[in-house]
Amino acid sequence: MSTIDAPLPSAPTLAGAAPHVLVVRAPYYKDVVDGLRDGAARILREAGATFDVLDVAGALELAGTVRLAVRGARRYDAFVMLGCVVKGETDHYEFVCREAMAGITQVTLQFGLCLGNGLLTVATVQQALDRSGQDGHNKGAEAAAASLVQVRAARWLGAV
Repeated sequence: MSTIDAPLPSAPTLAGAAPHVLVVRAPYYKDVVDGLRDGAARILREAGATFDVLDVAGALELAGTVRLAVRGARRYDAFVMLGCVVKGETDHYEFVCREAMAGITQVTLQFGLCLGNGLLTVATVQQALDRSGQDGHNKGAEAAAASLVQVRAARWLGAV
């Protein structure tokens, strides 16, 4: 399903206490990632969640930062990862995309995290802008909604 065909993201209804979420951003493409953050923030606010935003150097640092958060003193119910990798002329894109996504999957499964993945891997900056705009089709909003759906599932399963 393409972005334009997908249903618009909306905040899920959650029973219980408002979740506290860490939004981790890799703002190499600042305009894109700011748009993703704005979409995520809209969904989190609509759901009544509280959240912190933390910037990291790049896409490869997203998963490691969530791992640090798991070890840290601050407690989060969910995580949202936001960033953008645009294909260039070398195969560096392939390595960064593969390893960043593998890290995100690994940390999610290893620690049983409620995590929404908003790391864009695109061929052009225009594709990234199309996916981070405020027209409703925003991958940051989708990632935030996904993290909250995971919180709802974890609560229902008694995992938290």
